[in-house]
Amino acid sequence: MAGQSTMHEQIRQLRENGFVVVPKFIGPDALAKLNEAARAQLVARVQPLEFEADLQYPGAPSSRTAAGGETVRRLLDAYGREPAFAQWGTASFVRDWMETYFGEDSLMSRAHHNCLMTKHPLYGSLTGWHRDIRYWSFEREDLVSAWFALGEEEVDNGGLWFVPGSHRMEFEADRFDEAKFFRADRADNAEIIRTAESPRLAPGDAVFFHCNTLHSAGKNLGDAVKFSLVYTYHGRSNAPKAGTRSTSKPEVELR
Repeated sequence: MAGQSTMHEQIRQLRENGFVVVPKFIGPDALAKLNEAARAQLVARVQPLEFEADLQYPGAPSSRTAAGGETVRRLLDAYGREPAFAQWGTASFVRDWMETYFGEDSLMSRAHHNCLMTKHPLYGSLTGWHRDIRYWSFEREDLVSAWFALGEEEVDNGGLWFVPGSHRMEFEADRFDEAKFFRADRADNAEIIRTAESPRLAPGDAVFFHCNTLHSAGKNLGDAVKFSLVYTYHGRSNAPKAGTRSTSKPEVELR
């Protein structure tokens, strides 16, 4: 775990770049237990689940009845489905980090992310460039997601890509398509995408990123399923807007 000086440096990097890698967030023993739980959860296939075929992202099976149609993309409500997942999503370091970043008590959203993300070989789809805030409704566009790598993550197995500084960029609506993906077919967008970086994550590393940071992920070209735990946090004063999906589940107090 990081010390206070390291935490402040990580927060500085997040504010500047829109993302920051937190190395060795999860130790070897805990990591082994999380991977065991992840594999068991995937085998059990307990609802709620999200399937690749449902989203129809590039490379996904055409339907649930097609080859690979039952490939799971996300095991939803990670906080509620497995105590070990909940423990790391609400760990004291996460609480201290988020409270320092937001400058106030912080909460975890159970309506957004809150999942065990899987990326399968062959049928795991490509995720286009987007900002997570596109479907979220809060008083301010200031939330931070934590992505915990349960195994190695790199370009070849579908690792994340980020555009540094994109959380501070302003774009007209036509820079995005109808599904609010950043249009890679536009020359001005392509110029921005060319600056993207894909941090290589070792097992147990985490990456924290801002809700307005442009990011994407490729296909898994390896031979093993990739597992990642993903949670999203916000400060207490940044409340979800009433009547929206962001209020569909009770939030988790970190303190």
